Amino acid sequence: MTPPKIKLELTIPEVNQILDALGRLPYAEVYELIGGLQQQAQPQVGLGAVRAEASA
Repeated sequence: MTPPKIKLELTIPEVNQILDALGRLPYAEVYELIGGLQQQAQPQVGLGAVRAEASA
């Protein structure tokens, strides 16, 4: 059975902050979560937009 899902609305800086925090944890524990976040965000804002905002 698939766990229930929720939808959140976050700004790009908020998503980047979450990814930064997850990046501080052991990779084996968070890589699937990071991948899922990136997979959902990319079609909405494009990978280039996320990278540009992250470096600003």
